[in-house]
Amino acid sequence: MTVPDREPRPLDHLTLRGRADAVAIDRRDGALSYAGLEEAVGSLAGWLVSRGLTTGDRVASWLPKTRLALLLPLATARAGLIHVPVNPLLKRAQVAHILVDSGARLLLSQAPRLATLSADDVPSGCAAVTEDEAAGAGAPALPPSDVDPETLAALLYTSGSTGRPKGVMLTHANLWLGAVSVAHYLALSPADRVLAVLPLAFDYGQNQLLSTWHAGGTVIPIDYLVARDVLRAVERWRPTTLAGVPPLWTQLCEISWPSETSLERLTNSGGALTPALIGRLQATFPGARIHAMYGLTEAFRSTSLDPALLSAHPESIGTAIPFAEISVRTPDGGIAADGEPGELVHAGPLVARGYWRDPERSAARFRPEPDGSLAVWSGDTVVRDADGLLRFVGREDEMIKTAGNRVSPTEVEAAAVASGATTEAVAIGVADARLGQSILLVAAGAPDDRLQRHLAHVLPAFMQPREIRWLDVLPRNPNGKIDRAALKREAQP
Repeated sequence: MTVPDREPRPLDHLTLRGRADAVAIDRRDGALSYAGLEEAVGSLAGWLVSRGLTTGDRVASWLPKTRLALLLPLATARAGLIHVPVNPLLKRAQVAHILVDSGARLLLSQAPRLATLSADDVPSGCAAVTEDEAAGAGAPALPPSDVDPETLAALLYTSGSTGRPKGVMLTHANLWLGAVSVAHYLALSPADRVLAVLPLAFDYGQNQLLSTWHAGGTVIPIDYLVARDVLRAVERWRPTTLAGVPPLWTQLCEISWPSETSLERLTNSGGALTPALIGRLQATFPGARIHAMYGLTEAFRSTSLDPALLSAHPESIGTAIPFAEISVRTPDGGIAADGEPGELVHAGPLVARGYWRDPERSAARFRPEPDGSLAVWSGDTVVRDADGLLRFVGREDEMIKTAGNRVSPTEVEAAAVASGATTEAVAIGVADARLGQSILLVAAGAPDDRLQRHLAHVLPAFMQPREIRWLDVLPRNPNGKIDRAALKREAQP
């Protein structure tokens, strides 16, 4: 495969990547060609500038996957503004925090959503406007920009494991090169049709748009409520590509699919695939290549596993993607040996510029390399094998310390799912006067004795859960991931 072009460009130039008459967006209300995308982005950018917004102002959007939501990442970039996408599943208190923290000058949303906000939720100096007002306003269109690619283009708010959501600062170059990298290693082409089901406020979700447009392909955006909505969308729109997170894959594997679909590739991030789930995906979608990937909002994407290696290395997260410079570091900053656990450190041009107006947390996570470049220390423990493949062990702040042992919750969870008694499980460390922490396992489904018997058979004594709790379904956060923070809060005495 050829080496991708490392030269970044202004993000709004993605409108120029596809053939003018090719379809850039396919929706129920009609298709939009690349020529139409260019015209719509220019018009929206002109409208934003006509409102008196100036270079560097923040524009927040609190929208589902409407036409406006799809255009804003490029239109704000063309207007010299910074886009702040807010997950449509968030509630007023979370939205208010993001508006205040980002210093947003404009909020674009829908009338029913805006009606849920109080006067104090929208800071002074921030105008709240419905998307209908934006869609109906005329203004001279702006041409493709010539902005420096190192200029900030977006703030993506991520909650992390502690504290309030923080805004990750991403430049045009970060987003452009992320699109180039993903389009390259997934081998996306103008013939590809990508079913965009993930939230656009999520870095993985936003890249559904950007990498597809870089390849000149078609984005098919949908908002879904249940797994069958995705099945119906696949049958109607005939996509080639679907990106998801493990909870979504679990739900999709629980429903009946045709023996053949149009899907050629499935891409996973936002949580590790277990060997059991990989087997179910391969059985459900036998014609699709499965890309297991690892990423973090602070650097977008770090690694990907060649689908040809998945069956032989089901627990691997692969090797560095194009433009990512990955190392495994020991606590003293040295390079870990093969087989030695260490922290994954990501350097290179995909690394964000830190956290918005938060130098203290930025300094703790983003550190200079010897050559002066910036690296992000992920907080995730990985192991590199002799073939150079990486395996995810767990997050440092999620590791369970029990009776002097460090236990990866991922390992306990994978063993639980492998029992066949549950499709999802979360292992949590709970304060214990004698052990330091004991292990609580929260499993989805009805109580099943097979789970405890299987764990007793496959895990050592120090990794055995002290307690197993059963829930009909595990709670989700707005990005569709299992809400570990909520389960931890409920678990603590």
